[in-house]
Amino acid sequence: MHFLAHNSFLFTVVIMCLVHATLLVITFFAGVPPLALANVVSVIVYLFCIILCRSGHIMPVYVSILMEVACYSALAVYYIGWKSGSANFLISIVPIIIYFGCYLFKARKRWIIVAVLALDFLMYALLYIGLKDMAPIFEINDVANTSMMIFASFVMFFSVVFYISIFIYADEHTRITLEQENKQLSAEAQEDALTRTLNRRGFTPVITELMKGDASNHFCIAFFDIDNFKRINDTYGHDCGDEVLRHVSALARKEMNGCEICRWGGEEFIILMRDYDMAVAKQKMEYLRKCVETTPTVFFNNHIPATITIGLEEYAEKYNDPDELIKVADERMYYGKQHGKNIVISEGGNAA
Repeated sequence: MHFLAHNSFLFTVVIMCLVHATLLVITFFAGVPPLALANVVSVIVYLFCIILCRSGHIMPVYVSILMEVACYSALAVYYIGWKSGSANFLISIVPIIIYFGCYLFKARKRWIIVAVLALDFLMYALLYIGLKDMAPIFEINDVANTSMMIFASFVMFFSVVFYISIFIYADEHTRITLEQENKQLSAEAQEDALTRTLNRRGFTPVITELMKGDASNHFCIAFFDIDNFKRINDTYGHDCGDEVLRHVSALARKEMNGCEICRWGGEEFIILMRDYDMAVAKQKMEYLRKCVETTPTVFFNNHIPATITIGLEEYAEKYNDPDELIKVADERMYYGKQHGKNIVISEGGNAA
């Protein structure tokens, strides 16, 4: 269905070509030379339409389908009579008029679709009024007449079912695509593009929801900053600084798997550690600190060393909102910056 939906124009023209090839056989053996010749012309028209479709010229194809079906239906009813069901071909193109018309005509121009539908119905009505009781030019046998009626009815039924199915599929595919794009946009809006960690917009609701949850929830947060980051930028350039940020955040994601990590701003990051008490959090942060210290960033064959200073705090009921909790961890990180850097600070001014 995906292939048909994305190649519906070409598929339609190919089917129309096959329809007239079949009609050519039926009219030839039924002994109706003018209609057989008309079907030869129709097959040639649709072969040209296939070429036009492949080159992206859809409007000429649309017009050709409408004119060909109108002319052939009129000729068929005139030569072999109303009871042959040939007028049903006018009904079979109603879904084509609407489906292709919606692709070709946008906004206010869609009145053209209504006009074409009205002309199609008018022609059907005129054929009924003018030729219903008229004796056909060629009297074909019952087998040929029944074959024509069944075939025309099948084409009409197939056209309606096929284009309704295509429309439903296209509509569902569009809806799913939009939902996926919206999810992607929402994720990107909550994610830092450089480090692929959460940004403030994505992180704040997480910690807020956690603090509003069960009173028994316990967790720790770590606020860390890359030491001497300005010196790295000044010495090696901002591209190198970006690579250091990516490298450090990747180490944090790897070592703190299952934790939410947020780039708070610049070279500052926050790690949310669910179900961690302070003792375990200290151990994990000390391990992360050593990992960053001993794993330099490789940038154009240069090994760029970096360290981080970390402030730790454990959630308690005294904190009413995330900002209060984050502020304490931030102050401890700043204290560590003033007392040597490359250190983990918890519980006031105590090093881990």
